[in-house]
Amino acid sequence: MDTLKYKRILLKLSGEALAGPNGFGIDPLQAEAIAERVKRVYVMGVEIAIVIGAGNLWRGKQGLERGMDQATADYMGMLATVMNAMALMDALERIGIITRVQSAIEMRAVAEPYIRRRAIRHLEKRRVVIFGAGTGNPFFSTDTAAALRAIEIEAEVLIKATKVDGVYDSDPHKNPSAIKFDRLSYIDVINRRLEVMDTTAISLCMDNKLPILVLNLWDPTALERALRGENIGTLVTA
Repeated sequence: MDTLKYKRILLKLSGEALAGPNGFGIDPLQAEAIAERVKRVYVMGVEIAIVIGAGNLWRGKQGLERGMDQATADYMGMLATVMNAMALMDALERIGIITRVQSAIEMRAVAEPYIRRRAIRHLEKRRVVIFGAGTGNPFFSTDTAAALRAIEIEAEVLIKATKVDGVYDSDPHKNPSAIKFDRLSYIDVINRRLEVMDTTAISLCMDNKLPILVLNLWDPTALERALRGENIGTLVTA
């Protein structure tokens, strides 16, 4: 077993991580690519929980712009996260990783109900746990769900997977002079409005002293190197 900086992690993925070239839907090739990255750290001995968004299937903002009730739009998004969770579960199990999906909205035919102690037991038994349906409540994002679940399962770090190699002071895709931060405080993130995660999620992490590591999941070795203690991405702490 490798020497690990973090033994139990929660990995936060955007729904777009599963999308195809057009940015929409579920691409089995993308699900398989993510599963392979998860497997690389799983075999290191890391206990892994995952929260995934729904932006590849449903963008509530579009519904709200047409007058949709926000609670309805949010519940639709929660259901979409369960679809993504099932797709990722399938990809993981096809490469030999035993996986459980737990849903905050009860749907026993496709997922276990979320039970904190059961989730922790799965992790202890070397199963990957994917949390679906957000917090089960409207008006909360999957960022907040990730922070909440990470705290509940006593994860040592919340890893926010993005398509850039950390947090910048502006969009590095639009501004070649954007400055990357190696380390930030929770208050810095909130005051600078850096959009690492939403304010509720950042506040939860701050109140519970849960570090957030932002890194590029599409760098084939970034996650492994970060878990071994290398300075990868941007670390948000007190």
